[in-house]
Amino acid sequence: MKNKSISTIPIDTFSITIPSVVMSNKARRKDTLIRVLGITALMILILMGVVGAAPFAYITNYDSNNLSVIDTATNKITATVDVGEHPSGVAISPDETKAYVVNSRSNTVSVINTTKNKVIVTVKVGTYPQKIAVSPDGTKAYVTSFSNNTVSVIDTATNKIIATVPVGNFPFGVAVSPDGKKVYVANSGGDSTNFTGTVSVIDTTANTVAATIPTGNNSLGVAISPDGKTVYVANMASSSISIIDTISNAVVSTVKTGRNPKGVAVSPDGKKVYVAINPINSLTGAVDIIDTATNKVTATVPVGKAPGGIEVTQDGTKVYVVNYASHTVSVIDTSTNRVTDTVPVGKYPIEVAFGNFIDSNVTDPIITTNSTVTEDIKVGDIASPSSEEINAVELNNSKNNNSESDNGNSSNENESSKNNSTPGFGLLGSLVCLYGGRKLGKK
Repeated sequence: MKNKSISTIPIDTFSITIPSVVMSNKARRKDTLIRVLGITALMILILMGVVGAAPFAYITNYDSNNLSVIDTATNKITATVDVGEHPSGVAISPDETKAYVVNSRSNTVSVINTTKNKVIVTVKVGTYPQKIAVSPDGTKAYVTSFSNNTVSVIDTATNKIIATVPVGNFPFGVAVSPDGKKVYVANSGGDSTNFTGTVSVIDTTANTVAATIPTGNNSLGVAISPDGKTVYVANMASSSISIIDTISNAVVSTVKTGRNPKGVAVSPDGKKVYVAINPINSLTGAVDIIDTATNKVTATVPVGKAPGGIEVTQDGTKVYVVNYASHTVSVIDTSTNRVTDTVPVGKYPIEVAFGNFIDSNVTDPIITTNSTVTEDIKVGDIASPSSEEINAVELNNSKNNNSESDNGNSSNENESSKNNSTPGFGLLGSLVCLYGGRKLGKK
């Protein structure tokens, strides 16, 4: 996957150069206004490109030993990345430049450059690792080692293990609090006859367990509300969700769900919890939707067979559910609670994570201005753009989108990097705005 490179250009390049000795005060104000409007237009359009970028879904394929990359704008696979043996968990760094894939058979974590979709380093961790979570500041990654009863802490700057934290029996799911101060680990159980689950709460400063919370039987999935006040734990053998208050470190409610809940995810607004379940012996799966205001299941959406990994897109409009036995990903529209698409992926997919990808040259624009932008501007000096100039911007956008979509895409490129041309329009559109402003200045 390659991103289109868009170089940033200092705004001064487009400034109107008029000798100050011949400029009236009104002309000077208009010159200043033009530059202010140009800078504002450029920044708004760049931000539109950032916000409008479609996320990519990363799916680990357990038996294929690879990672499928899905463009969520088209629900097409844009890349397949080979990793270690039996990949399980996956997480994306906050800056979205890296994907971390847990290889349960290899006892490693593959670190993937998301721009090139290539493994850049492999980190050795504990035995039979399962899931991974990255801290909000991106400096640490936490990996559960099922057979070691530990969590490996990776320094993402050096890709080295800096701590190994003993937790409960057979740790599986893991999540980091929004403030990065705590890590919640779902421990699946005790021994072959007693799978009473717990949640270990790790203090990330000391890398020690600060609390252990009893939950249900065979606790596997764990997710945290956006405000960090509530933790949701999927208890597979109990067919329930344990709801933990993070202040008291106690279970405050238990919600009965369909059979064998495994994956759990919270909507970005915190109003819904989505639980992957297997209600029928034939492995036909579904997703239970819990209203967090009432802690009641309000809807059940049929999906594929043996669903596990589940995640909500950043805008809250879609839920992606990984169907292990169907070798597919179901896409649920959260406004209708219906499956709108089914995406075939690799063999026995396990987990899903999201990331947006924006050209690095666009995310950190270098904008230079002159001190003259601080001059006083009168309201009467502001001229509105004409319909011709507005049409010119719209025409430019249309042409840019058409020319972009006509280009062919290679199998290793994210299609939305080309089809979603908002960043390119941001720069070209700014030129049009500045040109129109120059015409107004002359008039």
